[in-house]
Amino acid sequence: MQASHSFTEPSGDSFTHLLALANAQARQLEEDGVLSLALPLAGGDPMLLLPQLEPTAGDGFRFLWDGAPGLCIAAAGRTNSLELSGPRRFELAQRFASASLSRLAAAPLGPPLARPRVLLAFAFFDAPLQSEPDGVPGVQAVLPRWQLSRQGQHCWLRLQRPIGGGVTPRQLAEELWEQARSLERLVADPSRPDRDAPGGVGLRWSSSWQERYRSAVEEALARVERGELEKVVLAVRQELRLDAAPDPLELLAPLRRHQSGSCRFLWQQRQGAALIGASPERLLTVRQGQLRSDALAGTAPAGDQATALLHSSKDRHEHELVVDTITAVLSQAGLSPRRPRHPRLARHGQLVHLHTPITAALGAQQPLTIAAALHPTPAVAGLPRREAMAWLRSLEPFERGHYAAPIGWIDSAGDADLRVAIRSGTLRGDRLELTAGAGLVRGSTVERELQEVALKLGVLQQQLNLPAQLRSNRSIV
Repeated sequence: MQASHSFTEPSGDSFTHLLALANAQARQLEEDGVLSLALPLAGGDPMLLLPQLEPTAGDGFRFLWDGAPGLCIAAAGRTNSLELSGPRRFELAQRFASASLSRLAAAPLGPPLARPRVLLAFAFFDAPLQSEPDGVPGVQAVLPRWQLSRQGQHCWLRLQRPIGGGVTPRQLAEELWEQARSLERLVADPSRPDRDAPGGVGLRWSSSWQERYRSAVEEALARVERGELEKVVLAVRQELRLDAAPDPLELLAPLRRHQSGSCRFLWQQRQGAALIGASPERLLTVRQGQLRSDALAGTAPAGDQATALLHSSKDRHEHELVVDTITAVLSQAGLSPRRPRHPRLARHGQLVHLHTPITAALGAQQPLTIAAALHPTPAVAGLPRREAMAWLRSLEPFERGHYAAPIGWIDSAGDADLRVAIRSGTLRGDRLELTAGAGLVRGSTVERELQEVALKLGVLQQQLNLPAQLRSNRSIV
């Protein structure tokens, strides 16, 4: 990984200082190196400013990681990228991230929030089905061209480009400087648009999913009762047709209000197609060598029913399966996991979950090596893992794609954050596909699982500011 450097934060009129840094770092670049320059900004919301980070022509990549009031990252354009499928995807993504970040000449690195990051989006399965020619690849990884990071009141803008082929350090310094000043003018403009304003997207049509899901749940529960599976998490997909093709940021903005405890995310490979969501579940976070993973299983609506989760034998059993599995995986990887004795309640919007944080010192392990061992947890797949994964391919009549898979980043110091892409949807033009699942164990009933999935879909639809009922004068076309 890139070694840390001391830095002097440039003042508002220090373009000369920035240019000197760019020239000095460029002289240290190897042939395939990338120059990475960063400047502090006087405030700014990455969600609001993302549309101003214009990628290069033909490159529609955009990324948002909205942990506000914590770390928030907006990124656009690709400097380096990786896309592949197969059983070694986590290993090869780790190699790509390490190689990409080690080849950077970064001046200055800035504080931790400003570090260069490789952005990651995995699929649930190693590879898409052969019958799905447009399926999601096993992993997509991007070293972005533009990266805008904010935490608290501190905000940094970073530009990353290879030097050569007519591109000079001065050009990069000028491009970064001009973009930073442009963003600061936008931030200071009182007439700028408000992303948190209520959206106006209407709903034209919604697919029916209940009967197909009912039959799949009945078959899955029969296998649980026969002992073939200890647990399986069966998902359903609902397709919505909208009045217009919205900007995905318009759908994400309300989630900042409704899902303040979750991490909102956007992964957009091209114009008109995007993954959006608000994940309450942490697969792993690494900070200064300390790892944390969340066991999150057991769901109830917020309110009077929430405390019943702590006394529900079915939900406690389902939760302990997840806790025990994560703990065992970390132990098998040579770590020494720690966990509280009892779960607690975690509220995310209108839903409450049983939650147990599990921590360990990472040691010499790589973050994606541990992620490969953890994914998928029993919270999103089942037990035994191999058998549950095979049955999901058989029982779910759709390709999961990014649903319930890791999404996040690794930075130049080895810190990482990967969330599980639940509470999510895929936007394709005016079509929005929402996916939700429920865990089936002994004691589960068909009606209760139908209610849980309907609750999750309904809450997400409501929090995206989409109407709960179809407009009576519209029909599918």
